[in-house]
Amino acid sequence: MNEIWQTARRNKLRTSLTGFAVAWGIFMLIVLLGAGNGLINAQLKQSDRFLSSSMVVFGGETSMAYQGLQEGRWIRLQERDIKTTAAPEFSNHVDEVGAQYRTMATITLGQQYLSSDICGVYPNHTKIDKVEMLHGRFINDIDIREKRKVLVLSNKQAEELLAVGPVAVPQQQTGRLIGRYVNVGSFAFQVVGIYKENENGRADAFSSYTAIKSIYGANTDDAGRIEFTFHGLPTEAANEQFEADYRQRLNANHQAHPDDESAVWLWNRFTQNLQMETGIGIIRTALWIVGLFTLLSGIVGVSNIMLITVKERTHEFGIRKAIGAKPWNILRLIIVESVIITTFFGYIGMVLGVAANEWMDATLGHTKVDAGLFKATMFVDPTVGIDVCIEATLVMVIAGTIAGLIPAYKASRIRPIEALRAD
Repeated sequence: MNEIWQTARRNKLRTSLTGFAVAWGIFMLIVLLGAGNGLINAQLKQSDRFLSSSMVVFGGETSMAYQGLQEGRWIRLQERDIKTTAAPEFSNHVDEVGAQYRTMATITLGQQYLSSDICGVYPNHTKIDKVEMLHGRFINDIDIREKRKVLVLSNKQAEELLAVGPVAVPQQQTGRLIGRYVNVGSFAFQVVGIYKENENGRADAFSSYTAIKSIYGANTDDAGRIEFTFHGLPTEAANEQFEADYRQRLNANHQAHPDDESAVWLWNRFTQNLQMETGIGIIRTALWIVGLFTLLSGIVGVSNIMLITVKERTHEFGIRKAIGAKPWNILRLIIVESVIITTFFGYIGMVLGVAANEWMDATLGHTKVDAGLFKATMFVDPTVGIDVCIEATLVMVIAGTIAGLIPAYKASRIRPIEALRAD
């Protein structure tokens, strides 16, 4: 060990360049994988907010003339579209059918008030949008049937309504609002539940679809948005066929061309997830390819420097062999030096890479981008597992050892007289 240390001290530049090549390869691999994982985790977190086997249907604008009607007509979904969705012709795949009817209103409790979107929904909305209840309950079938004026608020909305001046109410105390009446515009609604507001989403106050529709849409046939869960569509092709048949049926309700895809918009979470999984697979593959090539550049650097090392020390090896050193002694000397250098600097690269990922997590990991309907976090947990870090370091150590083995073997086989003659 002392001999290796003395050699490293005599050749500081060579040792530093070797170490830099090793550390840089490990560092870049870990940073690239960490950044990629951060992007992937952010996408998975966004998609996890919704049930994958669900669709949301929106009215659109016709892009094709049909039956004497010009393109450019706005289509609003109607009650008959809800009945069409629940019709027997789609029962092989459609499970629970619901709808959303939205309006804006001011919610008041005493001196406290807030403005919010009021979203009338069916009970299946809590399954489709994965609403996590903290206190009370969500909208149920009795609320729908009896058109009850009930309200489900987010925890932050409840904190704001219960606040006394600037003092906020802790989340665990928001349950005190359950059973109390608040004013929604000029109507009294009973609070029946508090849900956990998603940090990346827009907070709505939920009520029964029938109550909101009867108050704010009594004189129209506008149904708002349709949402439903489905089953039995395992592939992207099966989903596309179902969408085509379903869209054609809704288009017929509005005298729109059967092939007009702009008249009715479908948000299919399942195909979105399939496409996202494909994209994630491409990103992972690309990251590993780039990372491995970066690692390879470090290995090539180690190999080249070891070749130079052997050439520079050929005269020294000749003296060692002349005074009795065995070929194995020469071979072991170079291999041990290669292992120690790659292990030490590989560990440094690993630590710096982990530190860089932690820095990304502390800065970019808390950055949100406003996408209009919601705020999205760009990075979520941009880290790499310790197993990957150790494996990458071991690959570099093994590769560095192999890189040093070839010139070491040649050096151990050289005859002393030839080594002593070398410049």
